[in-house]
Amino acid sequence: MIPALVLTAGLATRLRPLSSVRAKAALPVAGEPLARRILRTLRAGGITDAVLNLHHLPHTLTRHIGDGSDLDMRVRYSWETPVLGSAGGPKRALPLLDASTFLIVNGDTLTNVDLAALVAAHGRSGALVTMAVVPNRQPEKYGGVVIDDRHVVTGFARRGAAQHSYHFIGVQVAQAEAFASVPDHVPYESVATLYPALLAARAGAIRAHVCDAEFFDIGTPADYLSTALLLAERDGRTTPYGARTVVDPTARVEDSVLWDDVEVGAGAMLRQCVVTDGTRVPADTSWIGVTIRPADGDLMPGERRIDQMAIASL
Repeated sequence: MIPALVLTAGLATRLRPLSSVRAKAALPVAGEPLARRILRTLRAGGITDAVLNLHHLPHTLTRHIGDGSDLDMRVRYSWETPVLGSAGGPKRALPLLDASTFLIVNGDTLTNVDLAALVAAHGRSGALVTMAVVPNRQPEKYGGVVIDDRHVVTGFARRGAAQHSYHFIGVQVAQAEAFASVPDHVPYESVATLYPALLAARAGAIRAHVCDAEFFDIGTPADYLSTALLLAERDGRTTPYGARTVVDPTARVEDSVLWDDVEVGAGAMLRQCVVTDGTRVPADTSWIGVTIRPADGDLMPGERRIDQMAIASL
């Protein structure tokens, strides 16, 4: 099977303040960092060699993944300074991937797309890039991929556009030559810059693999909470708590996600909250619909300091 590049270098600005504590792909989902869940899915699809690109809070990823041996994979890392974007990142990682064809997987989306079917479709198409897509049922929330009746990509629709489009679910197969024009060590984006240039230069350069795969978005704190709770329920985890987290027996926790090393005091109440690593929730306090993290530095926009905690609405 071909190797995979998992895009995990981004700053995740829409996910703040959670992404000020961990890299986006390191956020725990049902007790397991998102990137590990993605890697397990890749391994189940026959992928044994993966590269993760790194920039923002890289230690929060590497400490949970290491060399991938416990996942029966070889995992290596492509370091970026500055962060190089969705086209610049793959260009930098090409020497590590060492393959003419490889998967590119967004590090912030979970999907059950059939990897073998996607790779086979790409092999038949003769395209430089094949993107896995599903019907875009939320065009007011997501931009889309515009395709013709032969599944050739003809362009990209902005969020809110009226034209019919498909939603890219974060997995694609690419040829290394697709990134030949990308400058070295310079931030460069795929959909905004590279892919329109490929489409203009070569008819059929990008194709869509239309499927009915499920996908989960982790773009905002609210998206993250709903996805984490749903997958915890599917995994049979009635209490989606992290390692070494302690909840007093008299506390009440409802529809909330608690990361590692959290302490919830006696009589406290949490409902629809995300509580990050190392937070101490005081006794006899109530919190609804907020993110809570230790206030150990500057506050992020939208946060307020209460005791030793930084609080923001979801």
